[in-house]
Amino acid sequence: NKHGESGIEVSELFPKLAECVDDMCIIRSMHTNIPAHGPSMLMMNCGDNQLSRPSVGSWVTYGLGTENQNLPGFVTMCPGGFPTGESQNWQAGFLPSPYQGSYVDSQYQDVEKLVNNIKSYYSSKEGQRKQLDLLSELNYMHQAKRQEDAALEARIQSFELAYRMQFEATDAFDITREPEYIRTMYGNSVQSRQMLIARRLLERGVRFIQLWHGPGQPWDSHDDVEEQHKRLSGQCDQGIAALLKDLKQRGMLDDTLVLCTGEFGRTPTVEIAEPGISVAKGNGRDHNHHGFTAWMAGGGIKGGHVHGATDEFGFKAVENRVHIHDLHATILNQLGFDHEALTYRHAGRDFRLTDVSGNVIRDIIA
Repeated sequence: NKHGESGIEVSELFPKLAECVDDMCIIRSMHTNIPAHGPSMLMMNCGDNQLSRPSVGSWVTYGLGTENQNLPGFVTMCPGGFPTGESQNWQAGFLPSPYQGSYVDSQYQDVEKLVNNIKSYYSSKEGQRKQLDLLSELNYMHQAKRQEDAALEARIQSFELAYRMQFEATDAFDITREPEYIRTMYGNSVQSRQMLIARRLLERGVRFIQLWHGPGQPWDSHDDVEEQHKRLSGQCDQGIAALLKDLKQRGMLDDTLVLCTGEFGRTPTVEIAEPGISVAKGNGRDHNHHGFTAWMAGGGIKGGHVHGATDEFGFKAVENRVHIHDLHATILNQLGFDHEALTYRHAGRDFRLTDVSGNVIRDIIA
């Protein structure tokens, strides 16, 4: 909000993250198209609020490739289940299937639960290799008659990746191999642990990592907004701040772009309960797609900078407005791409993440 608002301060919700503000660029003028979770999740993650399009992570891995053949190029972690929209949020769409995100249920601490079936208890690695070679031969014979089915190639590649992951995933996901002072810095909440896993994956060449707070919409505060936000921020404040500090102290923040956002914001007004319609107590906030906040850090983004503003009520973005397409264009720019040139030919036309719009936000680039 341009003028601030009464109630709890952001620095109270995120005291540790507030210490990192000099590394962050806060965008206060975000806006999107629709105030409904499903379409807005698609817009934020895939650049379109209706159609099945490739996700941001898929576009990035399609453009950059991967630095580690033994781990997925795109990993998405959500503790306890899927967010609203489920796997649509990390789909490959019409891009080749290997570019889709690999889902990890990060509620677990045991590596063998984090990455299902990471080891075989019935066959040696040599035996598995022979089995995969035979299976691959049969699969390619089957595929030869079905050249248009990209899912078959994805399945073949997933078997091969799973085999290779046995050698590296166990190490990457095992945070007990970190020094105790690092684990203490991150904390022991589920959200904190997945932050630490993310850093370990980044070190090992995973290109795009998407972290969710939990299944569904945990921040969808139609009721008890202050109580809910205190509880939720307490679960992730330490972990997010630790990730930024850890990346910085390792010299990784310069070439790692961090983005934190939701799919839309909340209204500045109280959501009043209506008998028979709403069960809310009258102290929540409704959906607001006209104005909300996102922040970025690292990756050549200007630290200690605030971009844009809402109106005096905190309802609508009015100054230096930033649409989702602009945000996507800026992400791709910072990763080395012209968002208008990163395209894929499909159904007779060249598609791109930003569709037919989007402008790089030059003012936030260092």
